[in-house]
Amino acid sequence: MKYDFIAIGDTTIDAFIRIKEASVHCTINRERCEICMRFADKIPYEDVWVVPAVGNSANAAVAAARLGLTSAIVTNVGADKNGKNCIDTFKSEKVGTGFIRVHKRAKTNYHYVLWYEDDRTILIKHEKYDYQLPDIGSPKWIYLSSLGEDANHLYPKISAYLKTHPEIKLAFQPGTFQIKLGKERLESIYKRSDLFFCNKEEAGRIVGLKDAPIEKLLLGIQSLGPKIVVITNGPRGAYALEDAKMWSMRSYPDPKPPFERTGAGDAFSSTFTIALALGLTVTEALRWAPVNSMSVVQYVGARAGLLTRKELENFLKKAPADYFPKSL
Repeated sequence: MKYDFIAIGDTTIDAFIRIKEASVHCTINRERCEICMRFADKIPYEDVWVVPAVGNSANAAVAAARLGLTSAIVTNVGADKNGKNCIDTFKSEKVGTGFIRVHKRAKTNYHYVLWYEDDRTILIKHEKYDYQLPDIGSPKWIYLSSLGEDANHLYPKISAYLKTHPEIKLAFQPGTFQIKLGKERLESIYKRSDLFFCNKEEAGRIVGLKDAPIEKLLLGIQSLGPKIVVITNGPRGAYALEDAKMWSMRSYPDPKPPFERTGAGDAFSSTFTIALALGLTVTEALRWAPVNSMSVVQYVGARAGLLTRKELENFLKKAPADYFPKSL
């Protein structure tokens, strides 16, 4: 089967632990905040939600399927109950599972999300997998995102595959380890990217321009090779650069205060990519992406709030009159 959209990245199960008895302490400029709880004590929690088959790429694959693309994922799970649960979830979401490797001697990734008020702190652990790139054919788009530290050998293989398949478009949303690896080690991925996503703080780390104006960050990322650059800035909106044209885009208004923010960035990045895959322009994609982010933060976890195309278009019909990108 030829897919429209194939996501490459780690899959995990997120266990959300909602806590009440904690406090947050920040520096004056909120550059660094820490969550604090009593040490060596028993701390009650409110509830737990377990959400399977999530992660940057997993969320993107599900978003693509719900918005009408044929979608699959290249990922790894353990030969355990959690792995089966993830595969069953992908199947129920109509995400192709033929490229999922099941490892007999490994566990499925499992993360703990400490959920306090409307934000979260995630305890992560990437299992050690023998990462391989299967023959995925010639999808219209590849969406590459977060992989574990043991995947470093995989990036040259992806670059080589893309070199022999120039018709494939690449969207790159680097995860924590990929940013840590550095732009030099991933030079071929940056240069081959048709579309690139990160948030404002990540952009500063990638190009070594902390606290730089957004215009300078956009140009700095573009100089690494991506054709279209998108930088998000949380509730403050997002910015995009295509050729020499820059735009800013406001957030879609929340119908009620955000419930839980996990997956908002993934929803934005994947929906933007999907819009382009469906033939929309960059400015149209900038209108689509915040709608799915808004919906995701109304639910627990990164998947429950992802919209169908009909649902997303209905929100656009009800958007404020000024809900359009503005030129920078």
